Amino acid sequence: MVYNGIKALVMGLGLHGGGLETARFLLKRRADVTVTDLRDEKTLQMSIEKLDSFCCESGLEKVRYILGKHEIDDFKNADIVIKNPGVRPDSPFLKAAKHIETDISLFLSASRARLYAVTGTKGKSSTASALHWILQSCRSENTEYKGKAMLGGNITVSPLSFIDELNENDDVVLELSSFQLGDLKGRKTPDGAALLKPAASVITAIMRDHLDRYASMEEYVDDKRTIYRGQDQNCVTAAGCDIWGNSFLSETKGRPLVYSSCALKEGQSGGWLEDGCGVARLLNWKNTADKKELLVPEHISVEGEHQKLNLLAASLLAYSTGFKAENIHSALLNFKGIEHRLEFFHESKGVRFYNDSAATIPEAAAACIEALSSKADLVLVTGGTDKNLNFSPLAQTAAKAKKIILLAGSGSEEIIRELNKEGISYSGPFDDLDRAVSCAAEKAHKGGIVALSPGCASFGMFLNEFDRGRKWKEAVIKITG
Repeated sequence: MVYNGIKALVMGLGLHGGGLETARFLLKRRADVTVTDLRDEKTLQMSIEKLDSFCCESGLEKVRYILGKHEIDDFKNADIVIKNPGVRPDSPFLKAAKHIETDISLFLSASRARLYAVTGTKGKSSTASALHWILQSCRSENTEYKGKAMLGGNITVSPLSFIDELNENDDVVLELSSFQLGDLKGRKTPDGAALLKPAASVITAIMRDHLDRYASMEEYVDDKRTIYRGQDQNCVTAAGCDIWGNSFLSETKGRPLVYSSCALKEGQSGGWLEDGCGVARLLNWKNTADKKELLVPEHISVEGEHQKLNLLAASLLAYSTGFKAENIHSALLNFKGIEHRLEFFHESKGVRFYNDSAATIPEAAAACIEALSSKADLVLVTGGTDKNLNFSPLAQTAAKAKKIILLAGSGSEEIIRELNKEGISYSGPFDDLDRAVSCAAEKAHKGGIVALSPGCASFGMFLNEFDRGRKWKEAVIKITG
């Protein structure tokens, strides 16, 4: 697409760089760019300063900003509107637009690299990051693997930030949310092919989420299915061994791969956990022997069986697209995990502190409890904003934690009801993070663990889950020394 001279409206500048990189992409291609965002100039100050500096340094025309509101005429007059994935598709402003894109669709239209795509409810960031680590590490250790590996998407890195660096020898891993996939549903290239056609895709664990936006689980999961709908028999689709995973693998036109905590049945290709390791067996594939290969080491830095399954899923995608088992295994020996996902970040007076702020649903917080309570006495800090979810999984697991501390929010009110049913005591809710940290530190003892794993959305006390995680870490270090 030619952007020179077109009127482009970026809907949502945001704080994570998506809108910023979209604006930069369009400005470099000489589009006339307007940015509109419901947040005010103060909230968006950092993003605005970065964009203005880019224009100044590049000798480009300055961006026009409409902040604190949207103007319907801007949408009517724009040649193209690039929406933030958080904007509902039924927005009256979008209905006034002539043509709608996203940063992901702009990227897919322009990229020449091989694509790996990752979605799911929980585990997608860990899986995408592990896959990127594998692809990058294999290249750094072995000259037979050409090009470079890049990571972007929902993980807060817009792929437009590296689009101009890519060629056909490169690999790109995209983490895609249900919102981003919904925006790509039915999108085609000019020659009629699916715009989203990953060489390899994986769907991680599916759980109840975002039911404040979707009318049902089926509607939510239907957006997830977009990840493989454009694939063919030359592509790979991996999914878990459960009711949702079986549905995905029976529907995809790509070659199906199963990943499981238990050994696979005869005739299934994929991987499973065995004696603490992750192993793979790919049947009757070109250049692949019908034998078991070791991919995931027994001893890794990330906590929990669910995280080992995420590494197995990532390994399968790399293995099935030509990376050697021994290189994958070697890469994962040095994988340290990622920020905000069961992240060990501090120790004080013999107490270990974890940041699991990305646990935004009850099942994710329950997984954190299972992973950490088996190692030491656990003080759990949880709660936040509700997304119309069922908190009983969290409450039923909470008895394994020594102490429960709640942050303020509508979700915490639901958690309290469930904790009362289970007869589990708690402290809070606290609407001040420092007070919650102080309470947690007082209740923890030497050899114990304190973990933030909210099981809720972050809005209210925080801008987002990443802001919550960073502020948690800052508060813990400040208060405990």
